[in-house]
Amino acid sequence: MSTTVEKIKLIEDEMSRTQKNKATSFHLGQLKAKLAKLRRELLQSAQAGSGGGGGVGFDVARTGVASVGFVGFPSVGKSTLLSKLTGTESEAAEYEFTTLVTVPGVIRYKGAKIQMLDLPGIIDGAKDGRGRGKQVIAVARTCNLLFIILDVNKPMHHKQIIEKELEGVGIRLNKQPPDILVKKKEKGGVSITNTVPLTHLGHDEIRAVMHEYKINSAEISFRCDATVDDLIDVLESSSRKYIPAIYVLNKIDSLSLEELELLYRIPNAVPISSGQEWNLDKLLEVMWDRLNLVRVYTKPKGIMPDFTDPVVLRSDRCSVKDFCNTIHKSLVDEFRNALVYGTSVKHQPQFVGLNHVLEDEDVVTILKK
Repeated sequence: MSTTVEKIKLIEDEMSRTQKNKATSFHLGQLKAKLAKLRRELLQSAQAGSGGGGGVGFDVARTGVASVGFVGFPSVGKSTLLSKLTGTESEAAEYEFTTLVTVPGVIRYKGAKIQMLDLPGIIDGAKDGRGRGKQVIAVARTCNLLFIILDVNKPMHHKQIIEKELEGVGIRLNKQPPDILVKKKEKGGVSITNTVPLTHLGHDEIRAVMHEYKINSAEISFRCDATVDDLIDVLESSSRKYIPAIYVLNKIDSLSLEELELLYRIPNAVPISSGQEWNLDKLLEVMWDRLNLVRVYTKPKGIMPDFTDPVVLRSDRCSVKDFCNTIHKSLVDEFRNALVYGTSVKHQPQFVGLNHVLEDEDVVTILKK
């Protein structure tokens, strides 16, 4: 009986041998769908085997409003960077595989408490369980942002390897979910509509994927120029994670100015030297921007606002109700209305209700019944 990893390898080999053309599009669509299902099985087995987390040495108590995971090959400077940013001592040395467990640290930046997780070095084949890849990736999936740390003195194809490993377990870096709507029906077959031309995807591939997922009747609306992988991502939405990532290009102190200029052309990248503490301020600025956090200042009635200790909310959960629940859950029951100053309101100040969405650096006074 073949293992899941062996089945994945067989399908990947068959896909690499199959030429892509109109005659093979149905077959390739089925193979890609089978591959996605097998990878989901592999991920679920890894999570089940470790109680849904990363396993011994990988599970850490979560703290702060957001978490940043450090992902990279061994000996790229993850531990040094964690120490410089948070003051946490994560063992660092000139040999590989120094870090064997998740090492947490905390940084307070712009009033927000942010957890940083130094993960053990990832290796080629991690998505299939090589090294302790499954555990590393299981923790990475829970993070709000990833620092993909690369040594500029080593081949830059390490970037592609790490991307492939993360993609293989459903982590989508710096992407938004595809704008595709799949509505299952009881009968009527598969109907396909699109508001933009589909230049990467034919009806044969669509039907092959739906057949593999045993969806015989559905309405599929494409509102983007999708690929077959995009369609599979929508069908596998429960196992997909869309996570922003910053490529941290480390050890730039060994480069010439000409070489450094080339690095600045890489999208979503920040060149640094963790050892020399070069450009760490810029890295934190970009981190803050990608985390998309919202700071809200409290103003008790008749008192000046407290600008030293903001309530920090996630941008997808930053209503007045979220703000109240963060301070104390009883506030929602006692809530009459709120007085808000800032960019989220037209008038300064303005009375709002629980559903009002707050923006960064708003000032709020909660008025009780």
